[in-house]
Amino acid sequence: MFFTKLSHRDYFNLSALYAVLNLLVPVFSTAVVSNVATSAIATPATEEPEFTDVIENITVAAGRNVKFACSVKNLGTYKVAWMHFEQSAILTVHNHVITRNPRISVTHDKHRTWFLHINNVEEADKGRYMCQINTVTAKTQFGYLRVVVPPNIDDSQSSTDVIVREGANETLTCKATGSPQPTVKWKRDDNSKITINRTLTVLEWEGESLELTKISRLDMGAYLCIASNGVPPTVSKRIKVSVDFPPMLWIPHQLVGAPLAYSVTLECFAEAHPSSLNYWTREDGHMIHESKKYHTENIIGNPAYKTHMRLTINNIQEADFGAYKCVAKNPRGETDGSIRLYTSSPPTTSPKPTTAESSSGRMNKDNIWSSADFNNSVYGNNPSSLTVHFPDKGSKYQSNLNEIDKSEQKSGSEVEGKGAIYQWGSVGGSSGGVSRFIVGWNLILFLYPLFR
Repeated sequence: MFFTKLSHRDYFNLSALYAVLNLLVPVFSTAVVSNVATSAIATPATEEPEFTDVIENITVAAGRNVKFACSVKNLGTYKVAWMHFEQSAILTVHNHVITRNPRISVTHDKHRTWFLHINNVEEADKGRYMCQINTVTAKTQFGYLRVVVPPNIDDSQSSTDVIVREGANETLTCKATGSPQPTVKWKRDDNSKITINRTLTVLEWEGESLELTKISRLDMGAYLCIASNGVPPTVSKRIKVSVDFPPMLWIPHQLVGAPLAYSVTLECFAEAHPSSLNYWTREDGHMIHESKKYHTENIIGNPAYKTHMRLTINNIQEADFGAYKCVAKNPRGETDGSIRLYTSSPPTTSPKPTTAESSSGRMNKDNIWSSADFNNSVYGNNPSSLTVHFPDKGSKYQSNLNEIDKSEQKSGSEVEGKGAIYQWGSVGGSSGGVSRFIVGWNLILFLYPLFR
């Protein structure tokens, strides 16, 4: 500490103060101090000095300069001293600075107002400051210095970026200092909800610790701990939480039919962290490489642990029919899914210049991730559909060819010439309804001449 320490409160009276001055200020000789004290006691004062105003309490931010003012009248030959009460430290006496703290100084306005200056205020400077006049019975008054300190996050005691296995528990900590003591709040960087446990999700959490129970991939992302105490600026720390898990695959269509000489696109959707190595193979394990025959692409989703895998097979030949596998590997494991490509008759509808959609609505890459039935598609519970590319027309159709056998396709082409509407995009039971309609129509056409 910079302040000169006193061991007894008695030093706050006048005689004790001058005894200390004899020791601490060499320029004051014993004779001078004694004469001053004797003069102060022996000479009758017509009017004793007194304070003319109170000392105002001050609140200041650390690092600023501050000034206390002590106003007196009728000072005469009496002296004014400044002291730090909590630290029992004499700071100044009259024009002299007693403490060895270089940040302390004293000035006055013709002996009427005495100013105590504290530069570059520190938190340790807080407390009561006493202005004292050395009358026989010392006169004192106090002013309080409140030092406020902006919040600061202690990195050495706070969490850094973490990697955790899916299903484990993780606790994030954020230690902050300041005066007054800061409050700490947690938010996700993308403003999504924080999952505390299975029954509690919040937008904001208060406390130095954030406990995440049975963490999942949905909890992956950046978390912000924000410390504030009303003293600007508010500070924050960004902590990235990565959740590792082995690859998982979703296959929307495990059976795909396509005609000879057409092009077809097979699709798989993968989730993995760290990012997986994704590729396609034939059923014999032979890896498929980019060529005129095959075009592969991996489309990174949002969040980034999702990947849309696509394999386009151009100019389909007999040798291209069979099983294809999409494979995903990362350090946590690997998995694969199978898609079988089989031959089908070409559609007889006239290609339109725009993309046609099935009656159930086209499944796009945004809603396919959130489809409630998507998990079941791995086990083949969902009807398969086909994206067919017509190389000669440049058009693309969404079709359920694999749900319609060849006889139904043939019947459909015959009826089409008679004005019936054939829906390529019907799914589930609707395709059966179309088939029954076609068979019934053909029967009427066959029996009509017999009863004419």
